[in-house]
Amino acid sequence: MKNLQLIGLFLFVAGSFLPLVHIPVVGNWNYWKVDHSLAMILWGICLLTLVFILMNKSKAVKIMVFLMILLFVFTIVAVKLKSLDYFSFLPFKSWQSAFAGIVRLSWGWFIEFLGAFLILIASRKNRIEPQRHQDFHKEHN
Repeated sequence: MKNLQLIGLFLFVAGSFLPLVHIPVVGNWNYWKVDHSLAMILWGICLLTLVFILMNKSKAVKIMVFLMILLFVFTIVAVKLKSLDYFSFLPFKSWQSAFAGIVRLSWGWFIEFLGAFLILIASRKNRIEPQRHQDFHKEHN
């Protein structure tokens, strides 16, 4: 199942380069264009996750994946709040929310969350398989 975890990690890293936010006039933004420090934190967590996958530390991998998911949720909320704040110069709240609504999340988030899902599924199977193998030997000895 380590291969599935590595595929999920690859989806994390690849997803950070895919379009995450679409702004009509400006274009698509990936994680680096959204915020440099958040991108560096994400890649640091990905590097730690890779180390924990290679060391077969299932619990640490799960913790890293939950940290990544928290970072994704934080980034999504921050993008939405920043878009509302960006148009705060408009006189009416309805105009602010209408213009902030043009900033849309893009399809790259799907790849990011798919990577998290794959790593969690692989971590769970990685933990269960050795127990079945041990139980099989106990029954036949």
